[in-house]
Formats: sequence, structure tokens, C-alpha cells
Amino acid sequence: MKTSLAHRLHHTAYVTKDQEATRAFYEDILGFPLMATWSETDELFGAERVYCHTFFGLADGSALAFFQFANQEDQDLFDPELLPSPFRHIALKVDAEGQAELERRLNDAGWKPEGTYVLEHGYCRSLYTEDPNGMLIEFTVDVDEVDQIAVDRAADAHETLKNWLAGNHTSNNTYR
Repeated sequence: MKTSLAHRLHHTAYVTKDQEATRAFYEDILGFPLMATWSETDELFGAERVYCHTFFGLADGSALAFFQFANQEDQDLFDPELLPSPFRHIALKVDAEGQAELERRLNDAGWKPEGTYVLEHGYCRSLYTEDPNGMLIEFTVDVDEVDQIAVDRAADAHETLKNWLAGNHTSNNTYR
């Protein structure tokens, strides 16, 4: 199997309309510490942009980052409205105890009970909820057999993709 030159995720970046609501969700409810806030003014993409950039830390040192712009025109330009989709989300690996604790925190906060749900994928169990920006966030617990499953999927990844692109859409998820 080929290895990546990237060591780990450094951060992901999103645009928020409300830094304080985003901070309260990630820090106060989920317990992800606010590890940096940058208040910046830069010449970017042909204009001076004034923005705030926050980073919320994960255990491996990576972060979820959010931008908010001072100028509404910049906010609109860099944060286009997207239709909600369960296929556009960020997934974070947790253990079973962490997933249960996050679910408890969401419940205790009364956080979007109609939009928080669990899916059993066969290779993992996922807890989903929306953040204050409407972004879907997934907290995933791998099954005990995850190492063998990873070996199996890596062994046939290219062949399965080739077959799928050729029209063979037979499921290879035999773990559910």
C-alpha cells in the first residue's frame, strides 16, 4: 500500500456567519478547546480582506478552523449558500466512550434533537449532528475488525473504483 506524504490533518477550514455561536458549540458543548484566534487584514484575491480565523483543537493536534469576514460582501463572496446534504460533512474519529459523552453533551444542551442521529455503517458506528453553521459533523467509532477491513478495502480499492465507473454498482459493504 502506498503511504501519503502528509503526516496528519493540520486543519480544515470553513466560513461561519457567527464566530461566537461556533465557539460556544465547539468549545462549550463538544469540549474542543479554542486554541487560536487570528484577527487579520490581508490583501487577498484582489482586495483587502478583514477577517477573524478561529481554530478548535483535536487530540492529535489538528484543528477545525472557521473564518468570519468583517465586510458583508466578503462574507457573501466566500460563504455561498449551499443546499444541505448528508454527503458533505466532516467525520471525526472517537472511541465508544467519547461518542457516548458527546451524545450526552448534545442531549444535555438540547442541541438539535431532531437533527442528531446514529447510523450503523457496518465498518463503523456514526453519531451525526449539525453545527451552528448547518455543517454536518460525524463522530465515528470504528468496529473491532477495522484493521482487517482497511486491508481488504485497500487491496481492491482501484479495482472496485474501475468496476463502479464501468457501471458495476454491486455493493462491497458486507459488514452490515
